[in-house]
Amino acid sequence: MGNPAQTEPQTDPLALPPYVLHWGTPTSPLPIRPVLAQPGTPQPTVGLTLPPWIDTGPVDQPFDFCAAIRNLCTDIVARCDELSHIVVPQILFTFTQARNGRQHGLQARVTPLRLRDGVLCRRYRGVAYRVQRYFVDGQEALYVMSFCLPRFLNLPWHEKFITLFHELYHISPQFNGDLRSLGGRYAYHSRSQREYDRRMALLVRAYLATRPPASTYAFMGLNFAQLQHRHGSVVGVVVPRPKLIPQRV
Repeated sequence: MGNPAQTEPQTDPLALPPYVLHWGTPTSPLPIRPVLAQPGTPQPTVGLTLPPWIDTGPVDQPFDFCAAIRNLCTDIVARCDELSHIVVPQILFTFTQARNGRQHGLQARVTPLRLRDGVLCRRYRGVAYRVQRYFVDGQEALYVMSFCLPRFLNLPWHEKFITLFHELYHISPQFNGDLRSLGGRYAYHSRSQREYDRRMALLVRAYLATRPPASTYAFMGLNFAQLQHRHGSVVGVVVPRPKLIPQRV
């Protein structure tokens, strides 16, 4: 989980980034980048060839992780009442490259593109700031959901699902660009993150009990090396993290 409101605002008026970013036009497509193996991590040489009935898409094309996770989330919100408020086309799915081979650390985060209660602007030390706005194919995104790859793909199958539901559940029930608040001092994870994730595990179990199409989530049972071996490469969307920008006078 991430929040631009908790990031130090941009202060240099001579180097202000744009207030609005657009992607999806022929001259400005979403940036697609290959996922690199984690430095210093031995790559497996056995167990890479997968049975043909495990459907991960055309094997003669790179595996598009962001497209696959977006498709899975679309199915999840259609089957899970507690997440039915989520409008998947207004989530921008991206990845960030893991810089080391450690399995512990950032796995995923959801960054809201609005501030508290869904507002665009706030004041910080007497200066008005607003969050960057992201548009893809003319549709405004209210959240950026990013996965640390290949680290996320190398998690056990059930941990991947819990992590995904964990991030989806952070999205406000009002779907207004803000995060869900559970109240109190521990507003985002309640008093116990372990208890929070236990609840996510129950949601995962309920989702799988609806018997979603295996092709929707088959990739979640595979690691990075297996997907790379089958498809030649794993790719995904990379965009800059949203910033708080001072408003010009």
